[in-house]
Amino acid sequence: MTRPFACDGVIIQDNKIVLIKRGFEPFKGQWAVPGGRIEDNETAEQCLIREMKEETNLDVVPLKLIGVYSDPKRDPRGIIVASYLCKVVGGELKAGDDAGDAKWVSLDNLPKLASDHAKIVHDALILLKLIN
Repeated sequence: MTRPFACDGVIIQDNKIVLIKRGFEPFKGQWAVPGGRIEDNETAEQCLIREMKEETNLDVVPLKLIGVYSDPKRDPRGIIVASYLCKVVGGELKAGDDAGDAKWVSLDNLPKLASDHAKIVHDALILLKLIN
């Protein structure tokens, strides 16, 4: 069986992070970093930019790969995800696509996150400290 591939974006600025509330299963109603599956004609970076626009209405540029998350138990669909630290270059935050909500959330008051997204955010914060 071939496992699907997706890209997630971690958008952090002013001690806040963009989170979306998942509109569909799995993890429906839970907060998560935005992202989605790659299409046949895309690079990972193109997928990331498209998914951020579709789910958050934000235009982003990828700054750095945070990591690749491939634990088969991370998602019931078996998705492997590449997570990127992103910088906002345009747009205004609003939920779209399969996101039920989208908002800036204080890093000091994070809700419980879907799947392994708490680890992804943790890894992103470590990376931010290293590059700043």
